[in-house]
Amino acid sequence: MAEVRTGLVPGRGGRVMIEYMYRPTPPPAGAWHLRTAVALGVLAVLVMALVIAEWHPLHALDADVATGLHSSALAHPGMTRTARVFTDWVWDPWTFRLLLAVVAVGLWWRRERLLALWLAGTALVGSALQQALKAAIGRERPRWREPVDSAHYAAMPSGHALTAALVCVLLLWLLRTRSTPPAGLWWSAVALAGVSVAGVAFTRLWLGVHWLTDTVVGVALGAAIGLAATAGWTSLRPDARQAAHPEPQDRG
Repeated sequence: MAEVRTGLVPGRGGRVMIEYMYRPTPPPAGAWHLRTAVALGVLAVLVMALVIAEWHPLHALDADVATGLHSSALAHPGMTRTARVFTDWVWDPWTFRLLLAVVAVGLWWRRERLLALWLAGTALVGSALQQALKAAIGRERPRWREPVDSAHYAAMPSGHALTAALVCVLLLWLLRTRSTPPAGLWWSAVALAGVSVAGVAFTRLWLGVHWLTDTVVGVALGAAIGLAATAGWTSLRPDARQAAHPEPQDRG
């Protein structure tokens, strides 16, 4: 945002005080995306390392959260049924992937085909990394005498949480850089994305199919992959760097 500053400049008979408009140079586009991606990646690796090392305080926290939420799920069957609807339909990974696919098709139709392929490739990287880590870590899911839901494959990381965070980051980035949304629309989208990611993590815990750390790692990795992808696109495409810092429109 431009601001008025004052300064002395050489003039007749000495220096003259003037006022001028100053517009600070924005930081390199995508720089904070990359820094945040690295920080989230480090967090995810640290949590995974502690889980693999069977660090007792973390395992105790996982057990306490899982036991408490499972007891609540058994005591509130109506909420449990609602959680299953949300996790199986509204916040299912394929729902997020379908939403991203629709956006990618729209970009392809607008002849932004490289960006469409970039989004698809990012989603594939997220899915591949998720499955590779599940196979490598091989963490068992919580087991209950009275389960309220079931899930396949290993527990860490949560694929639901990873996919939700990844897709939400990409969609928010596209909204911010491919258009100039009003402040109300932008913050509504941010709130919706935040509620969706948090809701995905909570429903997986409520239904007793994940440990707390599974969802933490899933969210951190998903956001990290999304932010790294946006940083990579911004650094490789000059037009994306310009779009990341659009000039304010004169409404006078």
